[in-house]
Amino acid sequence: MVGAVVVRGGRVVGEGWHRRAGGPHAEVEALHRAGERAKGADLYVTLEPCNHFGRTPPCVDAIVRAGVARVVVAARDPNPTVAGGGMGALVRAGIRVVRADAARARRAEKQNEKFRTWAREGRPFVLAKWAASFDGRIAAAGGASRWITGDASRRRALRLREEHDAVLVGAGTVLTDDPLLTRRLGLNRGGKHWRIVLDGRLRISERSKLLADPAGVIVVTSRPERSARVRRLVARGVEVWSLPGDGAGRISVRALLRRLARRGVTSLLVEGGAETHGAFFSAGIVDRVAVFLAPRLLGGRSAPAAVGGAGFSLGAGPRLVDVSIERVGEDLLLTARVAARSARRTRRRG
Repeated sequence: MVGAVVVRGGRVVGEGWHRRAGGPHAEVEALHRAGERAKGADLYVTLEPCNHFGRTPPCVDAIVRAGVARVVVAARDPNPTVAGGGMGALVRAGIRVVRADAARARRAEKQNEKFRTWAREGRPFVLAKWAASFDGRIAAAGGASRWITGDASRRRALRLREEHDAVLVGAGTVLTDDPLLTRRLGLNRGGKHWRIVLDGRLRISERSKLLADPAGVIVVTSRPERSARVRRLVARGVEVWSLPGDGAGRISVRALLRRLARRGVTSLLVEGGAETHGAFFSAGIVDRVAVFLAPRLLGGRSAPAAVGGAGFSLGAGPRLVDVSIERVGEDLLLTARVAARSARRTRRRG
């Protein structure tokens, strides 16, 4: 997500943004709109200009040709093929390069946190999302979960699907709720939307709603590819990934994310259930959380919480930072970044 603005004499003379992968980059769009007015102007860009051939030619070359005098960069490109090379090339061409202050750099980095994670770690950015009562229950003791939150929160949750390449749930969620996992708001019409089910023991019904239209559906299991159930799903057009699992059929989510990254998935929305959330948190690969809290209490010893699994000790549990709270209808939306494990260890030692 990159934007660029060309400024000359204190006036904006051109602006642009990167609309789609493979399309013109923001700098090229802005320079094209500025035309001859770009000569001697300042160029402000949210991400370091590229200096390599990818799907498009290097932006650095276009900036030099346009005669820009100064480039102000908000954030360095995390892509190892760029990583400072773009700014260095501009300096060698005689263009003054200025880095934005720390506050603006953080805003630009957050704007591109999905791409930064994919480029640096070779895996999709992971957002864990759930809806809960004020006492942290994601369903009543009897299992009912529709609907804990209100209409506004449910629409906002659907918007999150539009903002991520893929959505993932566990087999338990499919068996209980039978979701479609589709995008319905029409906000994102570009790119593939993947609907993923983590189903180690292949328990979901072949009559599940999401299998009625198998386009974009990936079922991830530990069952071998030669098993009869796998072959039946494949025959119906469902993509099935058979990955190594433990004795209980639990799949390595790290292995799954590596394979998704190779497919080009840069961001993943994990919608649960509790055991699936637990697997991702235990693996230490949740980057951010979005929690919708409804002003009601459910109680009940058997009512499920949002994160299952074996749990964590007080000292080892994931720590949330940069917490923000927003009112959504009658509910609250809490978003936060999950602190890196190394940072949590440093705080405990201190």
